[in-house]
Amino acid sequence: MDGKQRKNIQSGKAVAIVLKQDQRTGKLTEGIVRDILTNSATHPHGIKVRLMSGEVGRVKKLL
Repeated sequence: MDGKQRKNIQSGKAVAIVLKQDQRTGKLTEGIVRDILTNSATHPHGIKVRLMSGEVGRVKKLL
């Protein structure tokens, strides 16, 4: 499954995201999706989401 397609991501799904401050290192943060912040159907760097923990980043992997 691809984190670049909005249709693959729903609220409540487990994902791995890269936070803004971790973009250089590529460190992934795992969590559960609370909100989907990207409005377009696709995004080349991944769909932006907010996790239940409040962290915001782009989806790199669906778990």
